[in-house]
Amino acid sequence: MKQRVGDVKAMEVRDCSTKMLPALVRRNVDTSQAVLITDEFSGYIGIKRFRSHETVNHSVWYVEGDVHTNSIESFWALLKRSIIGQYHKVSLRHLPAYIDEFCYRHNLRKCVDAFDRTIIRAVETR
Repeated sequence: MKQRVGDVKAMEVRDCSTKMLPALVRRNVDTSQAVLITDEFSGYIGIKRFRSHETVNHSVWYVEGDVHTNSIESFWALLKRSIIGQYHKVSLRHLPAYIDEFCYRHNLRKCVDAFDRTIIRAVETR
């Protein structure tokens, strides 16, 4: 999940059913304020019952005004490219840790003292 011009929150999801995805959105998104934008995956069908929901039909168009999924797709593309180019292979066992790392890096991407913050956090956890 990605807030437009904001943070990303990603995790391993094993059940992408129409029952589980809306529950996941409710737990992780302020649905009173958000307009949710997704692709047409059937697991998102239940979201319309509790929040404004726009969809992108990638077989017809990718962007219509502010309705697009480019932000989250860019995040996943960077993660995939990094795994292929830097790590070469990631086991399913460790995939959640890599996803957490990329969320952390993405969410601090505009922070000028991100390195210092990371070192301080590492020292404080000892």
